[in-house]
Order: sequence, then C-alpha cells, then structure tokens
Amino acid sequence: MRSNRATMRAGVSLAATLPMVAGALVLGIPAAHAADHSGRGALAGTKPAWATAKADKGATANSAQVNARVYLAGRDAAGLAAYAKAVADPSSPSYGKYLTAEQAQARYGATGAQVAAVKSWLKSAGLKVTSVTSHYVAVSGDVASVEKAFGTQLHNFAKGSKTYRAPAASASVPAGLQGAVLTVTGLDNAPHKANHAEQLPPPDAVFKNAGPFSSYYGSKTATTLPSAYGQKIPYAVKGYTGEQLRSAYGAGKYTGKGVRVAITDAYASPTIAYDAANYAKQNGDKAWKTSQLRQVLPADYTKTEECGAAGWYGEETLDVEAVHAVAPDANVTYVGAASCYDDDLLDSLSKVVDNHLADIVSNSWGDIEANQTPDLAAAYDQVFQFGAVEGIGFYFSSGDNGDEVAHTGTKQVDTPANSAWVTAVGGTSLAVGKGDKYLWETGWGTDKATLSADGKSWTDFPGAYSSGAGGGTSKTVPQPYYQKGVVPGALATANNAAGNRVVPDIAAIADPNTGFLVGQTQSFPDGTQRYSEYRIGGTSLAAPVIAAVQSLAQEARGGKAIGFANPSIYSKYGSKLYHDVVDKPTGKDLAVARVDFVNGVDASGGLTYSVRSLGKDSSLQAVKGYDDVTGVGSPAKGYVDSYRRH
Repeated sequence: MRSNRATMRAGVSLAATLPMVAGALVLGIPAAHAADHSGRGALAGTKPAWATAKADKGATANSAQVNARVYLAGRDAAGLAAYAKAVADPSSPSYGKYLTAEQAQARYGATGAQVAAVKSWLKSAGLKVTSVTSHYVAVSGDVASVEKAFGTQLHNFAKGSKTYRAPAASASVPAGLQGAVLTVTGLDNAPHKANHAEQLPPPDAVFKNAGPFSSYYGSKTATTLPSAYGQKIPYAVKGYTGEQLRSAYGAGKYTGKGVRVAITDAYASPTIAYDAANYAKQNGDKAWKTSQLRQVLPADYTKTEECGAAGWYGEETLDVEAVHAVAPDANVTYVGAASCYDDDLLDSLSKVVDNHLADIVSNSWGDIEANQTPDLAAAYDQVFQFGAVEGIGFYFSSGDNGDEVAHTGTKQVDTPANSAWVTAVGGTSLAVGKGDKYLWETGWGTDKATLSADGKSWTDFPGAYSSGAGGGTSKTVPQPYYQKGVVPGALATANNAAGNRVVPDIAAIADPNTGFLVGQTQSFPDGTQRYSEYRIGGTSLAAPVIAAVQSLAQEARGGKAIGFANPSIYSKYGSKLYHDVVDKPTGKDLAVARVDFVNGVDASGGLTYSVRSLGKDSSLQAVKGYDDVTGVGSPAKGYVDSYRRH
C-alpha cells in the first residue's frame, strides 16, 4: 500500500508514511465472525474488496509460500471495547480509571489455552509457527496448507496493472476457535507497507530554503514582487521556532515535565541525538537532559532499500524536534520499526502499549482509505483499545493531499486517522506576529502560481492546488458517539445516511509556507555531511505539535494521563478554548511570497519565485464551527489549563 502522509519541505510531501486500515471496530467489538455452512467461523474482511470474480486469474500454485499472522481476540473482546470507551469518556464513572499493561493483558488478553489451541490447529494443517506474541501467532507454509487451515482457496487476482494473491472467499476458523481468533493477515500479498512520496529527494540529500524571509508573519513585505489579491504580500517565514508555537497554542508556564511522549516511525536516524541537541542550542530551546531522549529499536532492520530507509530520518527528526520545541521537559521515546511494512509498524505500536512506554503517541504516517483492509483494521484497533484502557492516546496526522481527488481521482480520507479510536490531527496555516502574538490561522490548503518571465505578474494566478490538510467523511467507519451533536449532519451523512466518522478532530500548524524550522544532518553536493536547517510542514508537523500540547495538558492535571482524548476534545467544542479556524480570518484572501533555490541548495542554479495562497484546501473548507479541515479548531489560550478541572 502507498501512503502520502508526509512532512512538507518545499511544499510537497516529504516523509514517512504507512498504510493502515479503517476501523472494523467502531467503539465496539470486531464484526469478525459468522458461521458458514461447514460450521466454521468466517473471518469477515479477510477477502480484499479487489479480489472480485472479474479480476480472478485462477488458483495460486499449491507450492507458493505464505507468511501470515493469526491475531488473537483475547478473552473478552466486547469487554475491552466497552471499557476502552468508558475509561475515556469524561461523563463515565470509569473515566480515568486506567489499568496497567499487566492488568489489561490479564483481563482482556489471550489465555494460554487459547494460544495453545491456535498453535495446535495451525500445526495440524501443516503450517510452521514462526513466532508467538501476546497479540498473534505467526506462521509460514505453502498454499495447500494455508487453504486447509483457513477453509478457503487462494487465487491470483488482477489489481490495477499487477497481479496479487488473495483468498477467493473469506477465511474461516474451526468452530471451537471462533472466540480465540480476531482475524488473519497476510493471506493476500498486495503490498502492505509505507512508502515515501516519490517526487521528493530523500532527507539525506540537502535541502535549504532561499530568502528573503519574514522572521514573524508580515515582518518583511515582498515590495518588488507583484501584488496578490490587491495588495503586496509578506515573504514566507523562515520557519517558526518553539517559543512562537508555544505562544500560539497557549503553553503558558507548562513544559511537559514528567510526561512521556512516544514517536513511531520506521528505522532510525543515526544522527538524531546530535541534531536534536544542536537544534535546541541554535534556536533557544531548552537543552536536552541526559536520558530525556531515548530510542527503542529492533535488533535488525529489513527491506532498507525497498523502503528507502534514509527517507525516514527526516520524519523522525521533525517529530522529535517539534515535540521538544513545544514541550521542552517532556521525555521522548522514539520507537523505530524494522521496516516500512504494516506488520513491523504495528509491532512498534504494540511495543508502546505492551510496555507502556508513554501516555501520548505521535504518528505521522498513513495511507488512503481505499487501500485499507478490514483484517488489518481489526488488528490496529485492538492495539488502540488496549492503549485506551491503559491511558495511552494515539495521534495521527490526517494527510497532506486534501480530499485526495487530485492525488487519487477519488474523494476520500486517510487512514488510520479515520479510526474511531485515534485522534486525527488536521492542519492550518499559522500567522504568529511580533512579540510571538497569535494573529490567526486558516485551514491549510495551498494554491501555487509562479512569477512570469517579465517579473510583472503571477502566471495563472492564483494557480493550481498543490497540497493541503487531509479530511472528509469516511466511507467505512460509522460515526463514533463523541462526534454526534458536533459534526454537521451534511458532513456525517455524506457517504451514509446513518452517519460516518469525519476527519479530523483537532488541528495545528501544517502549512510548509508558514512552517517550522528543523535541523538535520544532510549530505551536501561536495560529499560532506553536516548540520543544516530548513523550513518544513505537513500534518506530519501538526501531529507532534498536538502531541506536545497534550503533554502540557497532562502536566496541568498533575501528571494524570489524558488517554484517548477524543471524548474530552469534543466535550470542549464551541468554547473559547479553541481557535475556531476559518479560511478567511481577516475577511480577505491571504497569500505569502516564496523564493526557492532551483537546485535546493544554493543560488548557483538560479531562483524561483512563487505566490502561495492560503486557505484553499481542494474541496474541503475551514468554516465557522466544526469542519473537515481543522476539526474543532486549534488549541487556544486556556486549553491546556482546562485539563486541570478534569
């Protein structure tokens, strides 16, 4: 699966992403089982939507090898979902009564007898058990053995221009194991992985911004460039720093002291400690303390070339530096996955939950909803539910391609931001003025026009849509209870009269034209590697910023974990605790001027000049009240302190 939830350097996506799938669990238990004619229990969602009769190319060879994971339902899937909801709901008597990781496993995890029964069944079919965790039993074997175990044939199906293996009918399990098995993944071999946006150079190749810049919004006007919307416009900021973002989002005296934030991505930057320390020193952030930044990494990495491992370094760097800039005393744990494949990224999330490595988890990766599969949705949402009962909240960026029409031809949301169990973080364009004063935000959406050859006008002004915050209405996830009464009916019912999940929930700075300054060791054309700074954006910025703000809120409530935050976030809707973001906050269209190096490094290759219009997010609009670009809005002064009363 491809993903485009990316950081943004030059105004196009840069970073680390992954496929994920929508919730088969909508604040409930997975609709995973139904008896078939043989008395076996069918595993709903294990036959991909693309495995149609028309696309069927015939049976897969019996000798072909399959690697699969059988995910365990645990001893009380319904109870897990119910308690995950109750413990996160401020109106519930169980609110905030979290379990330890050990208590959660003891109450809801798989029993030894369930694991033994699943292993015995798989071995009896001729499959080899390759690993066993508290979440799944992994197996390998030939197609014939897989077909025997799961009661379905595997066929080859056309998917686009390629052919992949998939079940010809839903997989099933013996009747006696229906309560033990959640789902099975790996029966189809379409790519389930995160890829970087192909149009960008990897972060290990240097990228620098050209000036002139504004040091704060509007500090330097592009007087020699053409007007836009009837007036001269400011140059883009050089990149906001921690103090500017802290002021914009009402950090006050809070620093995240004593709060643990985790970040998940694939692989690990070898220079992260140096880069983070250097960046803090160069930009006035508090110095990192010993052991304040730690990494939890796998023993081995795989698929490094296929996944473009170096391309993930910039994502980790952005996430780590953004969290520290906004919450300088929070403890940050980076959890790197062994590859960009779904299984490995899912393992990283499980590692956070199983060991309770943090209370707040920032995740800047994802995929389009059309690429989701319900089998993986069930596995992911189970981890999110275990996190909820432990007081762990997951924050996912909403995407960088607006409604996805320009990118995929189909209007859709991104996933896992569409899961009912995570906080989807949308994006804004942010104006911070002199003295770090918050001025306004628009929804992030950019139209780009370039300077004409004679320098007297902008060509085809306002230009073409280039990027913007992901959002919209899910086609697969029913509306969660916390959105009812807040999300406008026209949005909720856009794809289903009964109402579906709408993304995002909350928002923060994302526009790379009003972006964040980041520092990273990069490779220069002369072959040297050295530290360099550049402006960056994307909802890959918004997610760690919101995660950092949540760490400030957790500190404000005496260190008590916020956990799954959506019920609390929506309970504050309509108050002055949020900036109600709209696309024309001043009543007029807004734009900034950008100057870029043609070669991304220096002026030797020439310069390009462009105007970037703000608040132009595909078909999505930031309007008064809840909207599908910024959700309930961005945190305002008082938001952090409001958690003291919970």
